[in-house]
Amino acid sequence: MWQQVYDPFNNQLLSTAVASLPIICLLGLIAFSKVKAHIAAVLALILAFLVVTLGFTMPPVMAAKAAFLGAMTGLFPIGWIIINVIFLYRLTVENGSFAILQDSIANVTPDRRLQLLLVAFAFGAFFEGAAGFGTPVAVTGAILIGLGFSPLAASGLSLIANTAPVAFGALGAPVVTLAAVTNLDLGQVTAMVGRQLPLFSVMVPFWVVAAFAGFRGTLEVWPAVLITGLAFAIPQFLVSNFHGPWLVDVIAALVCMACLIGFLQIWQPKRIWTNANFANRFDVSLRPVSVGAAATPAETTRLTYTKGDLFKAWMPWLILCAIVFVWGTESFKVPVNNLFLPKFTIEGLHQLVQKVPPVALKPAVESAVFSFNILTMSGTGILLAGIISGFLMGFGPLAQIKAYGRTFWVVRYSLLTIAAMLALGTLTRYAGLDATLGLAFAGTGVVYPFFAALLGWLGVALTGSDTASNVLFGGLQTVTAQQLGLSPILMAAANSSGGVMGKMVDAQSIVVASTATNWFGHEGTILRFVFRHSIVLACLVGIFIMLQAYVYPFTLTVIH
Repeated sequence: MWQQVYDPFNNQLLSTAVASLPIICLLGLIAFSKVKAHIAAVLALILAFLVVTLGFTMPPVMAAKAAFLGAMTGLFPIGWIIINVIFLYRLTVENGSFAILQDSIANVTPDRRLQLLLVAFAFGAFFEGAAGFGTPVAVTGAILIGLGFSPLAASGLSLIANTAPVAFGALGAPVVTLAAVTNLDLGQVTAMVGRQLPLFSVMVPFWVVAAFAGFRGTLEVWPAVLITGLAFAIPQFLVSNFHGPWLVDVIAALVCMACLIGFLQIWQPKRIWTNANFANRFDVSLRPVSVGAAATPAETTRLTYTKGDLFKAWMPWLILCAIVFVWGTESFKVPVNNLFLPKFTIEGLHQLVQKVPPVALKPAVESAVFSFNILTMSGTGILLAGIISGFLMGFGPLAQIKAYGRTFWVVRYSLLTIAAMLALGTLTRYAGLDATLGLAFAGTGVVYPFFAALLGWLGVALTGSDTASNVLFGGLQTVTAQQLGLSPILMAAANSSGGVMGKMVDAQSIVVASTATNWFGHEGTILRFVFRHSIVLACLVGIFIMLQAYVYPFTLTVIH
């Protein structure tokens, strides 16, 4: 048994600085140098290995096994989602149906700002609610590229849009996990998160459009932006407070899409924004073509298609929506996993690492089991959707196999990057480096509610998952809340709500975005673009948590 050590140098400031070295190395190499992402991830992993073994006393063999477990987790399910989404996208491009789909979206509105709301926010929220784990950014990034958005716009804005739905993503998995690890009531935790995020669900659509079009450009479409935000936020609040966490995003996204499309049937802005409007803000000359992206449609000309043409164009994505939704339900997962769920215990690591107070409520061992639930992974559902759609589009078995091989070759470095990044995140979690960073936030006293949100942000930025962040810091949040006389439910919810703003800067999401938009090697550009948005939004969440903790009438929303 090896116990985690949170202050190996008997100096919290020094221990925190050393613990932060791997993540500083990773983000620094990606953001401020020309080192390719997969090389940066491997170098950061090597540095982390040295830090945890030499500085934090973790046995080297145990550290190597933790990194291996993380790499496998990176490939399955994250990498498995990416390769299969890109496979489906490439089939629709080669078939020509994607060109019709992008024209049909343009027929709803030719305005780029409104297309952004419909695709990146509303459509992306549905995929976040149904599948999570990188699926929304992969899908919406590919669609926006097809619509004529530049790689930076498609990837960066998809990342910003995929924030407000994250806490209830994958059918509520982050909140369900948070309640489990903190021993808090699931209904109360769900309701508390549902009283924090709706404000930001209204704010994020404005934020996305403003990041794209500026303040004046946003004012021109404010009615549609407000409709989008309210149509998502109101169902988000109602479902989370009166039903539960499982269908919050799915219901809110469907209501949002219906309201926005319906509103656009009776209203369009006086000035239509096309590529020319944002050429100076986003370099449209960098649109990728190697994945077969179709030519940008006429930007203000509405093209007409038969209902059959439109159905064929939307068919692969409708199949994808249906299968991914089914794949995410417990009624599908439980019986299939009971039938076939290989589990591999990582001997030499499993139940040999012990978390201790104040990070854990009481000493607890960490399990190390890799569940290869390949049949119920979202990526498998996406692959099935791709195969079915491929046959319906006229691709034979051999053609699909060749297309899949070409897809694998395109994303090979992205898969390596994600494996290395998840290895880094898993290693730091088992070694307690992230807990050392968390304890630095926990020592902030009366302003802790503000930093509680930033702690959630840090957890997601490190692990790439709101669920993982809740596992990592949920116990620490509740222990600190009790010590400071605050509501444990409020602080636990703050971890999840603050964490959603870290989703846009976590390394794996940035790699997913660069892969979906075929903008390999520009992960640093994407990170630099989204980083300031992520920090400011996380601070706004922290301010709101402070108001809930101390200021009337916000305190009335708090569940004790």
